[in-house]
Amino acid sequence: MAAGRRSPWAIVIAALVGLALIFGVRAWTGRETGSPDVASAGVDASCQVITVVASSEKAALLGTMAADYNGQRRTVGAGCAQVTVVTKASGGAEAALARGWDDTTDGPRPDVWTPASSSWAGLLQQGLASNDTPNIVPKDLPSIAQTPLVVAMPRPMAEALGWPAKEIGWGDLLTLSKNPKGWGAFGHPEWGKFKLGKTNPHYSTSGLNATVAAYFAATGVSSDLTLAQVADPAVKAYVTSIEQSVVHYGDTTLTFLDNMSRAAAAGKGLTYVSAVTVEEKSVLDYNSGNPTGDPAKAGQAPPPSVPLVAVYPKEGTLLSDNPWIVLDASWVDAPKKAVAADFLSFVREPAQQQRFQAAGFRSFEGVAGDPLTEANGMLVNQPAVVLSPPAPAVLEQVQKSWDSLRKGARVLVILDVSGSMGEPVPDAGKSKLDLAKEAAEQAVQGFAPNDELGLWLFSTNLGPGGEPYLKSVPIGPVTTILPQVTSTIRGLVPDGGTGLYATLRAAQQEMTASLDTTRINAIVLLTDGRNEYPPDTDLTGLLRQLGGESLDTSVRVFPIAYGEGADTEALKQIAESSRAAFYDASDPATIGKVLTSVLSNF
Repeated sequence: MAAGRRSPWAIVIAALVGLALIFGVRAWTGRETGSPDVASAGVDASCQVITVVASSEKAALLGTMAADYNGQRRTVGAGCAQVTVVTKASGGAEAALARGWDDTTDGPRPDVWTPASSSWAGLLQQGLASNDTPNIVPKDLPSIAQTPLVVAMPRPMAEALGWPAKEIGWGDLLTLSKNPKGWGAFGHPEWGKFKLGKTNPHYSTSGLNATVAAYFAATGVSSDLTLAQVADPAVKAYVTSIEQSVVHYGDTTLTFLDNMSRAAAAGKGLTYVSAVTVEEKSVLDYNSGNPTGDPAKAGQAPPPSVPLVAVYPKEGTLLSDNPWIVLDASWVDAPKKAVAADFLSFVREPAQQQRFQAAGFRSFEGVAGDPLTEANGMLVNQPAVVLSPPAPAVLEQVQKSWDSLRKGARVLVILDVSGSMGEPVPDAGKSKLDLAKEAAEQAVQGFAPNDELGLWLFSTNLGPGGEPYLKSVPIGPVTTILPQVTSTIRGLVPDGGTGLYATLRAAQQEMTASLDTTRINAIVLLTDGRNEYPPDTDLTGLLRQLGGESLDTSVRVFPIAYGEGADTEALKQIAESSRAAFYDASDPATIGKVLTSVLSNF
């Protein structure tokens, strides 16, 4: 986005402040937060137990391995050994470790950390050094499995570009994104312009690796990226151009994969996005009908009507090497290190490696399993060029620079101020509206100065003509309107019913009429209730309107179901119709973390 885009630490601090007032902060992984232990049932506390914090895409599988390990009652040293696996996104765990892990706010403290990529270990080292904190990252970072970053494309689109025979790169996608004919240049004007889905590199490994890969592509080098190259105006212009093709960002690739699946089911599989940066494993998961990759959900849904294929950028790509990081910290003593070493040996045994391969990973040595075939959308002889992560200082600068190069945002925030928002929240000593006000005031500080932001309120009979909404702060540059937005939020009081449909209908119409195609145009809607406005009860018509005629000129709606009384089903349909994502804050105490997650889309 434009210069001044929020830094990851600004977001962290905002989330910390908002949630510290409530009950403690989020686990910092968006919709992957707050997840319970993947493998803790049956753990014998009399044994030496280690806690493994694992990245989300492999935590469920690693958890089943831990359960099997625990069942063997293995002896390490003088006693038995047990393993508990907890899921936490790589970026969230890195941020928590860098600032000093707090069990009460960040979840169970890791003895072993296994992020998706060693890049996060480099960022942690850099963060600890910046905080003048001792390094807890050991030199030895053995891999437990691998999967390369790919650009996943619907098969017909990739084939139009020459896949699988032709190598395709970032340069080719950039040229396509700039072509005014869009996919018409390849004989398919019905597909519209090239649209990229990409996750936030402060949260997601695929987003981080894709950003690094774009810098490598811009420089033409395959190793030793330098700070000078990252600062080069021509390089920054190249990366900026790639970011301009993004439809919206996200905290997890699952947002894009879910939307692609629904679009395919509706016969629109070639219109949502043209490509999304994911790990190779995710292509197999998607094509098998299980985009979550959770082994427990395998076989529950049919394969998509339009499968994806993996494009391995010819300029090179990075590996998610899933390092096994036994933290060199005071709480990880010799007995814990011994259990960590034993479990690592167990995980690297052929039987467990075959389970990784069956799930779409490559082995820790990079060997592909049987599922990785061209028929399933993968090419086992790729990637031809594997890029090494840059030095920690360079990697940190790449991540920070994205804040100023990413696509700009134009966001309308709509807050429910109906009477039910005045209900008290047990154990919080505050009402739902009080908590929402605190979280919202912190969240809006995260927008960049030249982002555009507006604020509407809704209840019943708020507007001058009796409308159920009030256009409190018209959309404008953040530098101009932020004081008015925060002042308005502080003064909110609950009253009236919930005029949900009419408000969203009017907001979408106004946002569409003033659409800025150079920005991510979106609505963030927070409500704790159901539509209670008799003049407009037409949900079907609203969903049709949100779907729009053209995905290239649409406004995405990110609804937040706040409290247990929210109409979750309607809000999910609203998110799906607008090709966005639904967020669950049924526990009002989580609203701070949820709002922070929503902001990762912009």
